[in-house]
Amino acid sequence: QVRAMIQILKHFGWTWAGLLISDDDYGLHAARSFQSDFVQSGEGCLAYTEILSWANDQTELRRIVDVMKKSTARVVIVFASENHVVNLMEEVVRQNVTGLQWIASEAWIAATMFQTSRLIPHLAGTLGIAIRRGEIPGLRDFLLRIRPDLHGDENSLVKLFWEYTFQCRFAPPPAGWVEAGGALCTGQEDLEEVESEVIDMSNLRPEYNVYKAVYALAYALDDMLQCEPGRGPFSGNSCGNLKRLEPWQVVYYLQKVNFTTPFGDQVSFDENGDALPIYDIMNWLWLPDGRAKLQNVGDVKRSAFKGEVLTIDEDKIFWNFESKKPPRSVCSESCPPGTRMARKKGQPVCCFDCIPCSEGKISNKTGWYSVLNIAGWRYNINMYLILSVFSDSMECTSCPEDFWSSPQRDRCVPKKTEFLSYHEPLGICLTVTSLLGTCICAVVLGIFIYHRTTPIVRANNSELSFQLLVSLKLCFLCSLLFIGRPRLWTCQLRHAVFGISFVLCVSCILVKTMVVLAVFKASKPGGGASLKWFGIMQQRGTVIVLTSIQAAICTAWIISASPTPHKNYQYYNDKIVYECVVGSTVGFAVLLGYIGSLAVLSCLIAFIARNLPDSFNEAKLITFSMLIFCAVWVAFVPAYISSPGKYADAVEVFAILASSFGLLVALFGPKCYIILLRPERNTKKAIMGRGVES
Repeated sequence: QVRAMIQILKHFGWTWAGLLISDDDYGLHAARSFQSDFVQSGEGCLAYTEILSWANDQTELRRIVDVMKKSTARVVIVFASENHVVNLMEEVVRQNVTGLQWIASEAWIAATMFQTSRLIPHLAGTLGIAIRRGEIPGLRDFLLRIRPDLHGDENSLVKLFWEYTFQCRFAPPPAGWVEAGGALCTGQEDLEEVESEVIDMSNLRPEYNVYKAVYALAYALDDMLQCEPGRGPFSGNSCGNLKRLEPWQVVYYLQKVNFTTPFGDQVSFDENGDALPIYDIMNWLWLPDGRAKLQNVGDVKRSAFKGEVLTIDEDKIFWNFESKKPPRSVCSESCPPGTRMARKKGQPVCCFDCIPCSEGKISNKTGWYSVLNIAGWRYNINMYLILSVFSDSMECTSCPEDFWSSPQRDRCVPKKTEFLSYHEPLGICLTVTSLLGTCICAVVLGIFIYHRTTPIVRANNSELSFQLLVSLKLCFLCSLLFIGRPRLWTCQLRHAVFGISFVLCVSCILVKTMVVLAVFKASKPGGGASLKWFGIMQQRGTVIVLTSIQAAICTAWIISASPTPHKNYQYYNDKIVYECVVGSTVGFAVLLGYIGSLAVLSCLIAFIARNLPDSFNEAKLITFSMLIFCAVWVAFVPAYISSPGKYADAVEVFAILASSFGLLVALFGPKCYIILLRPERNTKKAIMGRGVES
């Protein structure tokens, strides 16, 4: 019965109930079963457990009813006989306690003494467990064929039943019976014409159990009679014998019994010898005329394979509440999505507070969460996330590494991805600046090509100037490799192209500086020999050799420890930073160190040549440009190290663009000014410092 009641409690979500029991084995055993099967198993909690004593103690009854009134439990389970319950109900009526859902045991669910106009307003809607009602085929027809002259002698129970049913007496009647108007029994009276409990087949409950018990024994004996001598189950392969039948032999065959009654109920026994239980679920219906009617609204069966199976018709149940719906009986309402349970100290597990989940964790009240299909999501993410998050969990569930909790903490959503993108303002500004620098280089190159025959272009090796402009274009363009989602090829190319482009640029400047110094020395007596080391071929070879060294460094770096794209989870909890890891810090340091050494060397040589005559004032421009270049890259290192995520790439791009613009403006700005705005100074005499032609 307890397990059947627990099925009803689970069906309606009643996890918070009070328990009233009788002070005997019937009630105490029920209390122990509820404690083990309902409380300790985690199905629910008992708000209180009270014992109904045999004595009609009004003080104790008032105390128990006060406990019921003060409790938040709206469901009250009563495991007691009707004698215990009737005293309790009198006190319930006196205190006018309403709004409770009563659960009755089979001992009082069908008791008519409670179905009165005084008690029914408080007890209507009661649900309870009753012994299974069944049908016994042929029993009614058999009873209707009973006749006193056929089935009994003078003192038989049949005659007594006949006289009681038809209010008559068989001859000879007692003295004065006829005179008092009493009828004589003929034995031919018709049982169908009277109302009698004996032939009422509508409520066979204990009788149905007796019927199943008799048939179980019959099946067991029949099985035993089928035993073949020498192949029996007992010692020596013997069989049981009806003439010398032992109880343990009957028990052996009873344990194997398994049949289904014509009413559809399975009869068998478990390993403990207990019959598979089956109970009807009854409900007290309050009729409009004030009467009460006991109606069947379902059943609870225990299957050998499925356990307890509840079948209930909720539409038939009468609920004695204004809402006409099942009441809520919980100590604490279920925690909403995004929160977790925190038990209240000193109270049952059903009583708890709801605490929001921390960032990165979720909870959801559905049994199985949904399947999060992110296939085809942005950037071709293709995965499925299945989370099993149960309602009222004690702990929130952490989201997977690539996901983060939603603001409501009820589901995991993909983390935002961060990198220097072409679609954000910072990326757009850097891209535009890079393209602008590239275009300016192209324009300057066009100007120099158009005026390639003029003295200012031809002075100091115009070929180096063209190479320098091309390398500056590459410097501007290589910054674009740092913008956009990092991929393997962009990670490998960005530093390689950057390193080679800047070495090519600085190599050209270094050679130009050395040429300036050599020309100055050659202008002095006996210094012409120095120019033979700085011819056109030597200049080209120097640039190629210096650039090839950087190319070799980049190749060795990529082969040994190639830069790769990487998801960084350390900077932010709710974001994934896509970045390129350099692979080898040593390789990156050698690349920057080589560029720096060439720049410092160029700056030193230009600084030595700063006091040359004005006719060779390009050395001053080179000195100024190298100072800008070195200042930018010295400031770059600490800024790069301290910048997280995409801002590190932005710092590197800014350093590339700033140094490139510094070189472009410092080296070519004055020359373009003369070519375009002061053409009168673009003569050989002006270049040689002999004045300006008019």
